[in-house]
Amino acid sequence: MAGKIGFVSLGCPKALVDSELILTQLSAEGYETAKDYSGADLVVVNTCGFIDDAVHESLESIGEALEANGRVIVTGCLGAQPEKILARHPRVLGVTGPHAYEAVLNQVHEHLPRPQNPFVDLLPPQGVKLTPRHYAYIKISEGCDHRCSFCIIPSMRGDLASRPITHVLNEGIRLLNAGVRELLVISQDTSAYGADVKYQAETWGKREIRTKFIDLARELGQIALEREAWVRLHYVYPYPHVDEVIPLMAEGLVLPYLDIPFQHGSPRILKLMKRPAHAENTLARIQAWRKALPHLAIRSTFIVGFPSETEQDFQILLDWLDEADLDRVGCFKYSPVTGAAANALPDPVAEEIKTERYERFMEKAASISAARLAKRVGRRERVLIDGLEGKGRGLVAIARSFADAPEIDGTVIIRGAGVSKLAIGTFADVVITAADTYDLSAKLSVLS
Repeated sequence: MAGKIGFVSLGCPKALVDSELILTQLSAEGYETAKDYSGADLVVVNTCGFIDDAVHESLESIGEALEANGRVIVTGCLGAQPEKILARHPRVLGVTGPHAYEAVLNQVHEHLPRPQNPFVDLLPPQGVKLTPRHYAYIKISEGCDHRCSFCIIPSMRGDLASRPITHVLNEGIRLLNAGVRELLVISQDTSAYGADVKYQAETWGKREIRTKFIDLARELGQIALEREAWVRLHYVYPYPHVDEVIPLMAEGLVLPYLDIPFQHGSPRILKLMKRPAHAENTLARIQAWRKALPHLAIRSTFIVGFPSETEQDFQILLDWLDEADLDRVGCFKYSPVTGAAANALPDPVAEEIKTERYERFMEKAASISAARLAKRVGRRERVLIDGLEGKGRGLVAIARSFADAPEIDGTVIIRGAGVSKLAIGTFADVVITAADTYDLSAKLSVLS
C-alpha cells in the first residue's frame, strides 16, 4: 500500500512552487496525498519565516499537525532557523531549510519508506499543482543579491541563482499544453534574472537566447500568445532595462501589468531601507511607461512605520502615491524581523502611530483605486473566468482582467445573460458596467 503524505503549504507563491515540486517528486515515487491529517502517515509543513506574523502562523500550523497526526517534517524558510522550531516543537521528525528538495525527500524516505512500484507514467506532464488548473506560477530564480535592511530573504534563500532559460521555457510549454491559461512569473527579483550568470546565451531551437529578463519575457510571451494564454510579471524592480518590456506589452506578448515593490516614497527612508534603485526617479519612469502604454496596470506594496519615519516622510509617501496613481496597492506596518539589519536603527515608531499611518495610507490608496476603476466603466475587456457562484438568476461568474493577479488584486463580477454558458478557465469578452473601490461589474459583450 502506498504511503500517504499530508501537506501544508504556507507563505508566498514562491513557497507554493517549492511545495508543488516536492509533491510532484513524491507522487512520482508512488506516494499518495492525504486530504486530511487523520488519513496521512506523515505530514510535511512548508513554512514561511519572512515576518513575525508568518513565523507565528508557521509554528501554530506545525503544532496543529503534531496534535492531529504526530509525525511531522518541517521545511521552508522558517527551517533556516531550526532552533526556533525545535524550541517550540521538539517532537518534529526533522527540519530542512528553503528549496531543500532532496533533504525533504530523504527525510520522508527515512520515516516512511517509498512504495515498491511507483507509477511514474500516471503523473501529469505539468507535475502536481496546488493552484486551479487554469493558472500556474513559474519560478525563474532563487535567492536575491540585495541586502534590504528590513529583509532576511538572502540569509534564508541565498544569493540570486537563475534557472536556465531553456528549463523555464520548457516548463512554460508543458504547463500551457496541459491547459494552463495564465503563467505568473515569480522570483525574489524578476528583473535581475540572469545577472548571476552574466546573461549567458543558450540554444533554443535554432537560435541563441540570453538568460535575461527581457529575452525571457519575449520568448515566454510568444509561446503563450501561440496558445492564447496570458503571461503576468511579478516582483519586478524598477531598473532602467525594465523599460524594454513595455513594447512587449503593447504587442500583446505580456500582460500590461507590473508588480513592483516600491516600499516607500521618501528618499531618506528608501536609503535606510537600502532599497535597490532608490536613486532612480521612479515617478518619471511611471509617467513614461504610461505615456507609452496608457492602460498599464501597476501594483505595489509599501511599508509604513519604518524606524525613524517622521510625519514628513509619511506625507512624502502620500504625495508620492497621489502622483504615482497606482492601480493596486498593499501596505504593511513595519514589524521587526529577527536577523534584519533594520532592527538596529534608532527611533522606532510607536505602534499607535504605525496603525494611524496605515489607516491613512489605505484610505488614500482606496480613493485612488476607486477613481482608476471608475475610468474603465464602458470599456470592453477580456477576462479569465476563475469561478461560478450562485444559482439560476443569481448565477455570477468571478473573473479577472489584465489588471488582476489571483488572490491579491480585485475581480470582475459578470452578471446577466450568457453567464450560465461560461466555464472556469476560459476567456470571455465583457463590457464593464460598474466599479466600486476594488472590483468591477460586467456583462458579456457578445452572446452566442
